[in-house]
Amino acid sequence: MDRISLKIGAVFFITILLVEGILFYYLHSSIIHSRIDEELVSLQTRGNNHRDILEISYNQETIHHITTMESRTETHVLVTNAEGGIVSSSIPADDSVKKIISSVPGEIPYSGLILEDDWQNKKYIASVSPLEDNGAVFMFKNTQRVQTLIARLNKHFWLAGILLLTSMAVITAFLSRFITKPVIKMNEATLKIRQGDYSVTLPRLGKDELGELGESIEVLANDLNHMKKQRNEFLASISHELRTPLTYIKGYADIAGKEASNQEDRSKYLKIIHEEATKLSGLIKELFDLAKMDENTFTIQKDRLELCRFINDICIKMEPSFSEKNIKLKSICPGEVYIEADPVRFEQIIINLLDNSRKYSNPETTVTVEVFKRDARTHIAVRDEGKGIPKEDQSWIFDRFYRVDKSRSKALGGYGLGLAIVKELVEAHGGNITLQSEFGKGTTFEIIL
Repeated sequence: MDRISLKIGAVFFITILLVEGILFYYLHSSIIHSRIDEELVSLQTRGNNHRDILEISYNQETIHHITTMESRTETHVLVTNAEGGIVSSSIPADDSVKKIISSVPGEIPYSGLILEDDWQNKKYIASVSPLEDNGAVFMFKNTQRVQTLIARLNKHFWLAGILLLTSMAVITAFLSRFITKPVIKMNEATLKIRQGDYSVTLPRLGKDELGELGESIEVLANDLNHMKKQRNEFLASISHELRTPLTYIKGYADIAGKEASNQEDRSKYLKIIHEEATKLSGLIKELFDLAKMDENTFTIQKDRLELCRFINDICIKMEPSFSEKNIKLKSICPGEVYIEADPVRFEQIIINLLDNSRKYSNPETTVTVEVFKRDARTHIAVRDEGKGIPKEDQSWIFDRFYRVDKSRSKALGGYGLGLAIVKELVEAHGGNITLQSEFGKGTTFEIIL
């Protein structure tokens, strides 16, 4: 479970290490070069100052004073005459010094010149400042002192580097655990879902992508749990709906087949068998339609329909079933409205919605089918004054096999497939269907094309 944190931590650590290493190298080089440049400039400036004094007062006393003064500092001075001979020096004229003196070019700028800047390999760094017609002033500094200074600087860099690496390792470990902890929890949640346990609860992970993913996993778990319950209810419902008519068909077929049955009883039994077979046929047809929709083999053959006349014809056809329950059915349509739709399938949509309203409406109420235009779209609203749909059921009402009434009562019937088929058919026509319902006051289904 911790492998991802190790990988993320390793990537963070290596990335930061590379970046910090490059920055440290650049900073170290810059500081060292800057410090060496300061030493060289300081040496050259010191030589120029001595040169200026000697040009004002070039005598043995001044030369001796300068030499004595430099012998007590970290730098050394050497004064030569016009022929290159050494007039005075605060440093022994060994081979290193003589080699530097001999390397003086023919012309030296008045501002001075750095003769030796190799502080790593040479014994001295050196500069020269020319005297007008009187030779030159050479300044020397032992590189051992410079190397000691750089060594102290390197020591500080190493200490800072170790502290930085330690703090970086701690911070990386903390950040990797902080980042991967939600991922680990989500992985544990998905493992529970795979094992069939949908009781998944994740802590609030913020409003970033991880937070959205965590919420999606919770929603998925809830949906799967709901689907599992619906599947179990559906299987129980289907087994009941199949078993009951099959029991009637088998039982009455056995009785009708007996020689003792008279013609009147046989006709009654055959009527019951026919009714139950019709129910089975309707259930199988609905399941078959849904299966074809899932396989994308369901075809829509659109024709140009005059919607108002089409709706009125359906209302006339269904009016007797509404009158039987003492429910008023009326249609409201503003003249001619044309749509492109499959007449058979669109009739199935309207009949399913009206039948649903009839089942859940009480006597002395009204069911209304209204057609109207809004924003260049055609709206078909089916309103009833019936029982309404509880708020907790509204988000699932178009799901397959979902039924608000779980009692499987004969009065209401249904298999929980009608509204799912309606939604599929409306979307197949390029439209969508919405629901507005208040429990105890009625429901409105609105198709928008």
